[in-house]
Amino acid sequence: MSSQERTLLTVRREVQGRLVPVGDPVTVPADSFVTLTQSLGGNYTIVYNGNMVRIDGTDADALGLEGLTLSFDPPGNGQISEEQVWEALHTVFDPEIPVDLVNLGLIYRVEIDQDGQSVNVVMTLTAPGCGMGPVLVGDVEHRLRMVPFVKNVSVELVFDPPWSRDMMSEEAQLETGMFY
Repeated sequence: MSSQERTLLTVRREVQGRLVPVGDPVTVPADSFVTLTQSLGGNYTIVYNGNMVRIDGTDADALGLEGLTLSFDPPGNGQISEEQVWEALHTVFDPEIPVDLVNLGLIYRVEIDQDGQSVNVVMTLTAPGCGMGPVLVGDVEHRLRMVPFVKNVSVELVFDPPWSRDMMSEEAQLETGMFY
């Protein structure tokens, strides 16, 4: 589905989403009629009761679509795996650019506190005025909570240093045509 196509769907089961662009949680009841407006990076944007709602790809089955499967084997040492944290972050995509946040260079720092079972992320957006900030923060929090032993997630949104396309991986620059 391109980002311009719209498809009418019936929600198959109750599903949690986040209002765009503010990121507030919203529940979409089963049997609701919604319009699918965007499908990028494993997440979906629907219109429900006149509001845009972001549905995580792990809940795609509620829309009758093939879902994103994100599961991790718990490490035998009972510790949060840094590798799994980064793997989860690689599944969060910018809503307008079909590239994950890590390859876009939006993740500045990840700190894992094993004693507190928490992950702290410092990230930015492609532009300070980007209205999707709260939604992207919610996506990061949601995906990181899927990592075994993660009980708390905090995301700090910063704009210094400002993002530039030079922060993108070469692969992301090639994929978006920004490599020159």
